[in-house]
Amino acid sequence: MTPPRVVISGTGFVTSIGNDRADVSLSLREMRSGIARFGFLEGAGLPVTVAGTIKGFETATNQWAGWRWPAGYEITKDLLRGLPPHGLHAVCAVEQVIREARLTAAELTSDETGLFCASAGSPRLLRHFLNQVHESRGERIAPMSVVSTIAGTLNFNLAAHYGIRGAVAGFVSACASTTQALGYAYDEIRLGRQRRMLVVGGEDLTLDSIYPFHGMRALSRNPDPARASRPFDRDRDGFVGTGGAAAILLETAESAHERHATIYAELAGWGQAGDGYSIACSEPEGRGLVTAMRRALTSAGVTPREIDYINAHATSTPAGDESEARALHTVFTSAGAHPAISSTKGLTGHGLSMAGVMETAFCAVGMAEGFIPGTANLENPDPVCAGLNLPTRTLAQRPRLVLKNSSGFGGTNVCLVLRHWDP
Repeated sequence: MTPPRVVISGTGFVTSIGNDRADVSLSLREMRSGIARFGFLEGAGLPVTVAGTIKGFETATNQWAGWRWPAGYEITKDLLRGLPPHGLHAVCAVEQVIREARLTAAELTSDETGLFCASAGSPRLLRHFLNQVHESRGERIAPMSVVSTIAGTLNFNLAAHYGIRGAVAGFVSACASTTQALGYAYDEIRLGRQRRMLVVGGEDLTLDSIYPFHGMRALSRNPDPARASRPFDRDRDGFVGTGGAAAILLETAESAHERHATIYAELAGWGQAGDGYSIACSEPEGRGLVTAMRRALTSAGVTPREIDYINAHATSTPAGDESEARALHTVFTSAGAHPAISSTKGLTGHGLSMAGVMETAFCAVGMAEGFIPGTANLENPDPVCAGLNLPTRTLAQRPRLVLKNSSGFGGTNVCLVLRHWDP
């Protein structure tokens, strides 16, 4: 029996460059940055002062009753009680997917529909609740403190709220998490275990979630929002953090056709490999990423020369971007392949565990609408990038085959191949 083709039939966004497909598409086309001044700790004079900010939401308070969100979403008090800030964003992203993909309640609650999620949890809320425990000497413990703060918070909340009865799991591979979730969701569908899978990622944009990366010297200290995130640039000095949420619906092509859902692209294959090198740093030559890219290409049955566009992981850290550039040379340049390569993190900042699903959704939008995003702020390419095709402006051309790269702590490398949908 021939395995089903797996397609992307829904996207949802709450991101620094837009809170729906239309705004995200416009930002990618016009290279509109979502990075702005951001006070991680007001009045402290911290050296990191910018972030990819979320507009239209208010979640600065630890009390959900004070949160605000855009019109058009009906979110009950019962749901809010178990959510972290990025959980609110995730619900809105999933609602967009449901509407866009025309999912019925019966399909959503069918045991043929599963849910894979990723986030780091909510360190800010965790600190808040633990402080209450200590200050009250154990007398005050918020009932929802566990489920609203730990790394599984998205799958706990979303699975219960939407009545998900298929496969449910959370992924904790740091910045490769949601790309890995998409890969395993693809397997679930190809193996016939599920007809459709929701994949959701989200992160808080708070001092507690982002600023600890400064201790690793990973965050940019550039105070200029328009220039701080500069993937592949010689003068990059670290990544810019962001939060929010993004969601994708994967399903069989047959399932999408039955609902007359729009198909963005086909997920044609994936691959993964470890560096076996360092807790936090990429292997300098990118050997693990090389293996992951080659496995993804083999899985999809394509060659390096057939890839039109690569959405790079490139976060704007000196070591990470250099490692990825070397890996790209090994797999592509050495084979005489020169696909367009960009990192959309120049516009958005780095979404950590949500980066993979967010950027895969960006690729899907570009494939459906006919454009390739450029890399913002790339003025002086690092010498290691010589020979790579790095457009700095969005290209008005439709990529037929796209490779998406992601890398995470511990040397986790995950790559996806997307194919333009040809029925």
